[in-house]
Amino acid sequence: MPGYDRLLLAVDLTEESNVVSSKASELADLFSSELHIVHVLEPISLAYGGDVPMDLSSVQEQIHEQAQAHLTDLGAALGVPKDRQHLIFGRPENEIHRTAESIEADLIVVGSHGRAGLALLLGSTANGVLHGATIDVLAVHVGSAGES
Repeated sequence: MPGYDRLLLAVDLTEESNVVSSKASELADLFSSELHIVHVLEPISLAYGGDVPMDLSSVQEQIHEQAQAHLTDLGAALGVPKDRQHLIFGRPENEIHRTAESIEADLIVVGSHGRAGLALLLGSTANGVLHGATIDVLAVHVGSAGES
């Protein structure tokens, strides 16, 4: 059966990541795939348009340390070794594509929200990943069952 050799799980490290992670792990087991995890930290200056009149480097460093700890925990829970855990600074959709290309992934797994319209349906990051992808993308539904 044709499958996927290398999966890239793109997570935002929120509680919803557990649903997406579980699905990616199941697929990796099913296809005997190598599983990689990526989390992209958007620099505060990008998130706020660079108009923040103060030095936020210590805040950015704390965010990085916290994200690294969460990524390490997730990797341990999924059995993904450190060398396949990627914590990157930049714009999420760009860095997810770049990471997928660099590891030669053949499937990207991201979370999506079940709302109206493609951008709302997927969320802006998942929508950006889908539109720029040259490989398969699996959008896993996250959020409560009552959302519409």
